[in-house]
Amino acid sequence: MLADAMYAWFHYLAIFVLVVVLTAEAVLLRPDLTPAGVKRLIIYDRLYGVSAILVLVTGVLRLTLGAKGAVFYMSNPWFHAKISLFVVIALCSIPPTLTFLRWAKQRRQQPEFVPALPEIKRARRWVMIASHLFIFLPLFAVLMARGIGF
Repeated sequence: MLADAMYAWFHYLAIFVLVVVLTAEAVLLRPDLTPAGVKRLIIYDRLYGVSAILVLVTGVLRLTLGAKGAVFYMSNPWFHAKISLFVVIALCSIPPTLTFLRWAKQRRQQPEFVPALPEIKRARRWVMIASHLFIFLPLFAVLMARGIGF
């Protein structure tokens, strides 16, 4: 039981970090983005990737070693909806990550680099789509945990 509680706790911590970093990205992606903001954005995106991996790893630990067992999750349609949505969110994070990598390269060549407004808006749009989709993950988790839809 203690191990199951610890898996859940680390899973929630990873989720909270992911949400905070995603929010920080959305806040920074404004028309008044500065060179220092670009630098922070690049760092935040790396943290976002690490936290997403930790969410996945801790989720797999809960699936395979948790108290409910894999049978509970694998037979639950909300589990599959939740995983599918997580994949969609991950796919939505690819365009801004590629953009931030390009900005990092430009920043190495020009320390005072600030991207053009259309690029900022495009990256922000993807971050906001991911943020809004993320809202449904806790709903799917609650429905899954209560066995609704069997």
